[in-house]
Amino acid sequence: MTKEFICIVCPNSCRLTVSETEGKITVTGNECPRGEKHGVHEYREPTRMIATTVAIVGGSLPRLPVISVKEAPKALLGRCLEVLYGMKVRAPVRCGDIIVKNICDTGVDIAASRSINRKDG
Repeated sequence: MTKEFICIVCPNSCRLTVSETEGKITVTGNECPRGEKHGVHEYREPTRMIATTVAIVGGSLPRLPVISVKEAPKALLGRCLEVLYGMKVRAPVRCGDIIVKNICDTGVDIAASRSINRKDG
């Protein structure tokens, strides 16, 4: 099987071709060793950071920005986003507070990426 990727590790944005033959993965098109590592990772187990917002109750703003503390499996991003879109957090929240531990059993925590105080009044 062969797949093509754009490498995002450095500004070169190399066009990688990754193929697997008899269990051996080959990467071509990379201008540096980091591109080869990225190509193998994207081929075997692609991951992505999660950055979105969740509803916040009683806050000075209506939405709380959140981010994953590390990359999550790409195949589970949809499920993770469904969980986040369906939840409500109570104000106040401090930047760095863990909002969800081990989202969707990925081993990835979701943290607040800004502080939001309670609404005055």
